Amino acid sequence: MSVERSQQLLSIRLTIPTATADVVTSDSERFQNITLRPILKFQHELLLQLFRHYAVRKKNVFFQLAMERRSSYIEKVLSTDLNFRNELKGVIIGHFTTEEYLLYTANTTALNKRIFGMIKERLLSSVTEI
Repeated sequence: MSVERSQQLLSIRLTIPTATADVVTSDSERFQNITLRPILKFQHELLLQLFRHYAVRKKNVFFQLAMERRSSYIEKVLSTDLNFRNELKGVIIGHFTTEEYLLYTANTTALNKRIFGMIKERLLSSVTEI
């Protein structure tokens, strides 16, 4: 059953060309390029919606901020709200194949840093869409 799930997940995953396919990269960087980037791109709209919902739950404070203050609000939320971080992480991990999950569990700390760095960049670059 997991082979079928893995095949289905991979079949819907976007292909993102990497800048330097022939350059030697670390396992974490390879995982980021092959697995995380396509998943985050695929989940982009959902990530934005999750943040919108979060902001509404927090009394719409985000929407009352000036545009230049919204970036620091996003950064603060992503660094302090563990429940929200876990929710975002689950949206990404849920798209891992079994094999990718095993790679993730072998290097959780480094890959979580990459995941949240990429989520932060996506939210910051889309702050006007939120």
